[in-house]
Amino acid sequence: MLYDLDQGPRSALAEVHRQRRDLLRRACSRHTRRQRLLGPEDLRHVLVDDAHGLLYCYVPKVACTNWKRVLLALSGRARSDPRAIPAHEAHARGRLPSLADFSPAEINRRLRAYLAFLFVREPFERLASAYRNKFARPYSAAFQRRYGTRIVRRLRPRPHPDALARGHDVRFAEFLAYLLDPRTRREEPFNEHWERAHALCHPCRLRYDVVGKFETLAEDAAFVLGLVGAPGLRFPAPPPRAKTAAARDLAERLFRDISPFYQRRLFDLYRMDFLLFNYSAPSYLRLH
Repeated sequence: MLYDLDQGPRSALAEVHRQRRDLLRRACSRHTRRQRLLGPEDLRHVLVDDAHGLLYCYVPKVACTNWKRVLLALSGRARSDPRAIPAHEAHARGRLPSLADFSPAEINRRLRAYLAFLFVREPFERLASAYRNKFARPYSAAFQRRYGTRIVRRLRPRPHPDALARGHDVRFAEFLAYLLDPRTRREEPFNEHWERAHALCHPCRLRYDVVGKFETLAEDAAFVLGLVGAPGLRFPAPPPRAKTAAARDLAERLFRDISPFYQRRLFDLYRMDFLLFNYSAPSYLRLH
């Protein structure tokens, strides 16, 4: 199934997406040097819907649960109302095939012919959301045991035995220090919840037809479903504006107590996401 986004009537939204594609291409040519070849494992986050000719690269903390629900509904693997699909079912391993599961020839065929899209988010708001979800909520005990205990052991002087055992009280500054510690990425890749979007989806190596944004989720989701020919399928309602503003306030509140030195180092770590997806440095940062 071939999608040609440059044919047909030019809506204002289609123009927005053309500009985003052009900006991404220019940013890639300006800011990336020679890169290694991608292997199948680099494509683990690109999900495949063969029936509709779709490739979706999911970025955690950017409405990926709802996009997985929509793909399950589209493919007939689950109930037709995405909102009725439980989150644990949407995230169950193997429910949706990944591009990494195919042979190189099959991967290339799909990359040439399918509509590829991803959704991104302002990097520091995504990071603050990941911290809140994984370290500041009681339902993330397994995550806290795996990562929180490691952070406490490595970065906290004289930690309490309870914190060493549970990792339940990681502070934001400790989380950021863990991200910036060179040992972290030497030991294993970043967890997908705080890995940079460009490192998960490789937008300078793969051609994306649609770059959706969390900040314009409703319009961009409807645009993708219109291209697919499934405008009747309702994308689950995005968070209300008040909740979006609260996410921005959370990021500002958390970063306010971080020193300019660490703010700058963290901005450098996520710089490519800011550049490739046209996000400005947040005004609350003290980078100079």
